[in-house]
Amino acid sequence: MPGRVLVTGGTGYIAGELIDQLLAQGYRVHTTVRDKAKHEFRLRAGWPDAGQRLQVFETDLLGDAGWAEASAGCDAVAHVASPFPLGVPRDKDELIVPARDGTLRVLHHAKQAGIKRFIQTSSAAAIAYGQPGRHHFDYTDWTNLTTGVPPYIESKTVAERAARDWVAVHAHDMVFCSINPVAVFGPVHDDDLSTSVQVVKMMLDGRFPAIPDMGMSVTDVRDVARAHILAIEAPAEKVRGERFPTATRFLWLSEFAAILCSRTPELAARVPTRRMPDWVVKTLALVVPAMKQVRGELRNVREVSGRHTEDVLGFTFIDPEQTLADTARSLAAHNLLKR
Repeated sequence: MPGRVLVTGGTGYIAGELIDQLLAQGYRVHTTVRDKAKHEFRLRAGWPDAGQRLQVFETDLLGDAGWAEASAGCDAVAHVASPFPLGVPRDKDELIVPARDGTLRVLHHAKQAGIKRFIQTSSAAAIAYGQPGRHHFDYTDWTNLTTGVPPYIESKTVAERAARDWVAVHAHDMVFCSINPVAVFGPVHDDDLSTSVQVVKMMLDGRFPAIPDMGMSVTDVRDVARAHILAIEAPAEKVRGERFPTATRFLWLSEFAAILCSRTPELAARVPTRRMPDWVVKTLALVVPAMKQVRGELRNVREVSGRHTEDVLGFTFIDPEQTLADTARSLAAHNLLKR
């Protein structure tokens, strides 16, 4: 029988889809936000029939207030909350400290509340970086921080390792595992867009004058949420200590453009078709912070396998062409594309 799940960071993209699926399957949900007065109305508007099956708590990853109340009575935690900026922060600790300390804080309060299952939303960022010359990765791989990686990559790696170390020392009876998504796309709930979905929006809006020679592995937000629920429901021996990458396949941005043009031609009039020379990317990176990350990924294949997740949790990922088409149509349905 469905129980009660704490989903942290309730206004986020993945958390929103997870809350939607949990409620649809009969679960009761506690969720956390940094400003309850600002966000509770929006959350309740998203699920107007949830009533008391959805409860909202005000918390902060850097403080203890509210976490005991949010955890009380829950059977499992899906710790989704973590900062994910579009640009690069001046101080990497702006990402690392809340990601690491926040995860340990949620774990501590989960243990205090007697919660036996904890699902950490980690990232493929903790799997596939800091290993020059490698292009294919799976759930056994870890990002190498000694080579120097961007702050977001470091924050996700540090947070997952810290969580695993803490559970090993302090919570032997807790069933802990991580979900490690690659770039997440799919239907949106509102205008608060994730960093990944903004890439599709920018292409459809004509914000890319040309296409950089880079790509990324793709996953669907519906599959990411489903993986969380299956990890909550699976027998303990199947998921304890596991890592579950959610990933279909690697696509170049030129392939993104081709898919959008073929699957959603009515929305793709502004999608670029020309390639952006590498020297233009490198020049823009000198003055546009977000382009620094693009420069680092030029011509780089970084493919993460989701086969282990499909095999252990027992489901098949949505095809990435369907995911990108659904992303585009959802943006249009919410009137979020440039007219």
